[in-house]
Amino acid sequence: MAEPMVRIERDGTLATVTLARAAKLHALTPSMLDELESAARAIDADAAIRVVILGADGDKAFCVGADIGEWSALAPLDMWRRWTRRGHQVFDQWARLRQPVIAALNGHAFGGGLELAITADIRLAAETAQFALPEASIGTCPGWSGSQRLVGLVGPAQAKYLALAGRRIDAVAARSIGLVHEVHAAADLGAAARALAETMAAQAPVSLQLTKQLINAAAGEGAAAVLEGLAGALSATTADAAEGLASFKERRPPRYSGR
Repeated sequence: MAEPMVRIERDGTLATVTLARAAKLHALTPSMLDELESAARAIDADAAIRVVILGADGDKAFCVGADIGEWSALAPLDMWRRWTRRGHQVFDQWARLRQPVIAALNGHAFGGGLELAITADIRLAAETAQFALPEASIGTCPGWSGSQRLVGLVGPAQAKYLALAGRRIDAVAARSIGLVHEVHAAADLGAAARALAETMAAQAPVSLQLTKQLINAAAGEGAAAVLEGLAGALSATTADAAEGLASFKERRPPRYSGR
């Protein structure tokens, strides 16, 4: 059996998800997207996990984007079905995880790698990391929300600078535009991410998760699901909800009290 290219490790209330294709600078393949999806599902289903750290092996790259060899030969419809649409599904799942996610960006985050990084709620970067959206230089466009989620994060002007000029920016510049929150020496990045995760995990977990959902909704990230979820949870705790269920089981008209 092939070694996984995405590892998930649990330690108490923390989960660490690690990209593990260092020889290819963690360039994303369809199999890696599947593994990222499986990791997200496992984390979401685990009530014990309060905070997630997303990182990568090595010190050269967090992720340099989509593996060109995997998508360059695809027909247009397959490109849409099996690549662009699939990546959106997986990245949206990560962005909408109920637990907070901290990205520990140990190295370069280019193209799809940058788009994966911005699904996290908080980003810490090594001082050696660089960031870019180089798609136009190879005749394509950002495909996994680099033109959408990134705009909400840094604004259209900065997103255009990255996507249209194709230039790399360093970690300090990334922090200045709000792309990353903290910059650390490469040797200290893991410890800094762990310390922040432990601080967050010590907060009231339900409050932490609900606050994340509220902020996501304000930013337009799954707003309908957030509002309906909160409304459904609140209404389920009422006396009317209990009465509605009882009347259904007893096959009688409900007697609602408005409480």
